[in-house]
Amino acid sequence: MATSNTNNAAVVEIAQTAGQYTSSIVLQYETKFIDVKSILGLFTTLVANHNYELHVHGPDEEAAKAAVVAAFEKHGLSVKLADN
Repeated sequence: MATSNTNNAAVVEIAQTAGQYTSSIVLQYETKFIDVKSILGLFTTLVANHNYELHVHGPDEEAAKAAVVAAFEKHGLSVKLADN
C-alpha cells in the first residue's frame, strides 16, 4: 500500500457520495480519467497533493457537483469543476 494515497475513508465517502447521483461523474488528473463512483479507481489514483478536475454531466449534475466537491473538501483534497 502506497503511503501517498489518501485515507480509505475519503475514497469510500467520495465514491458513495457520487453513487447517489445518476449523472456521469469523472475525475481528470493529467491524461487520466477516473469514474468517481469506482472505489478501486479512486484508491489507485487519488493522492492528497494533486489537483484534479471534476467533470459532471447528467440530469442531477448541479446537486452532484455540490455534494462531490464538498466530499473532496471535507478530506482536504483539491478539486475544481471543469468548464462544461
